[in-house]
Amino acid sequence: MLQAAALSCARGGTTVLSNIDFELHSGEVLVVLGTNGAGKSTLLGTLAGELSPAAGEVRLAGRPLLDWPLGELATRLAVLPQASSLAFAFTAEEVVAMSRMPHDTGLQSDRRIVSEAMCAADVTHLAKRSYLKLSGGERQRVHLARVMAQIWETEQACLIMDEPTASLDLAHQQLILEQAQRIAADGGAVLVVLHDLNLAARYADRILLLDRGAMAALGTPWDVLQAERIAQVFAVSVQVTRHPTQNSPLIIV
Repeated sequence: MLQAAALSCARGGTTVLSNIDFELHSGEVLVVLGTNGAGKSTLLGTLAGELSPAAGEVRLAGRPLLDWPLGELATRLAVLPQASSLAFAFTAEEVVAMSRMPHDTGLQSDRRIVSEAMCAADVTHLAKRSYLKLSGGERQRVHLARVMAQIWETEQACLIMDEPTASLDLAHQQLILEQAQRIAADGGAVLVVLHDLNLAARYADRILLLDRGAMAALGTPWDVLQAERIAQVFAVSVQVTRHPTQNSPLIIV
């Protein structure tokens, strides 16, 4: 669905990513891992069309990203950044409703979708609250509802999320990644940057591991999260075993 084809990226004349080549498939959650400075945010910015590649290209549904009209692209591709700045006192519900602007589905349908997305993100009780008076974690969940509403009921939709669990408590970390799995189960595709290896092991269908701007590994959690590779990339000694209740690796530091 979303493809990075021989992608290289540079910032300030310095190459940040080299020869990145993979495809995000419909029906999967792909987690991107790597140390600080590995190029994760640059990759996401390029995949979202916010940064121009130095070489290669990004394709959505087989079509170069640059060939998509912006309005049409917004109905198929949603992005949740690390931080979202909003300086106006909109209500949480109004923030979520903004995401329906690219669609032509009618007010009644849009209201239903906004309500369902807010319920899925556990922010219904915040609907009439001023966004500016919300905590960091509450704001993050409002933006989760916003990007979910943007692609709600859209076939072959793609969601990109950059460290969405950073300001969330444990219950809401699980909620946001379970929603990612739900989107994938409905035929969408989700690419998410995480720092927590165990969250990646539990929720990812595949993991892309970046190391100093290059692809160090791409595969299932069992394929990628091996103790020797983790030690090489993250410079920490770990033990990898089977999770006692999940069919996934458990990384013990």
